[in-house]
Amino acid sequence: MNVKTGTKERFTVITPQDAQLPVNMTEELRNLLLSYLQKGIPHIVLNMENVKAISEEAAEEIASIQQQFYEANSSFVICCLQPEAEKVFAQKEFFDIMNITPSESEAWDMVQMEEIERELLGDN
Repeated sequence: MNVKTGTKERFTVITPQDAQLPVNMTEELRNLLLSYLQKGIPHIVLNMENVKAISEEAAEEIASIQQQFYEANSSFVICCLQPEAEKVFAQKEFFDIMNITPSESEAWDMVQMEEIERELLGDN
């Protein structure tokens, strides 16, 4: 799997470079994303701007990964879903349970708001 990684002060932006995210790439994606829970900056923004198509299984795996991040008190926000990928997430009704934003800057804001919320609630 080809990805671009950008580290910011409080989170890392992971941008898959492949136009397709088929089921056979889910294990590689899972291993890549979950490895960040062991790093000093465990918050992830998954920028899906290049992904034109995603399998249902890959979408389910991303939802599962996001849940694992939240269980570890870390943020995981998806942004820039393309129309075909967005349809898969909508069909699986993931918009109600996942943090998905239209733009990367809104994803950054979400990560920062969640970090403030964790600090105020004493979870950090």
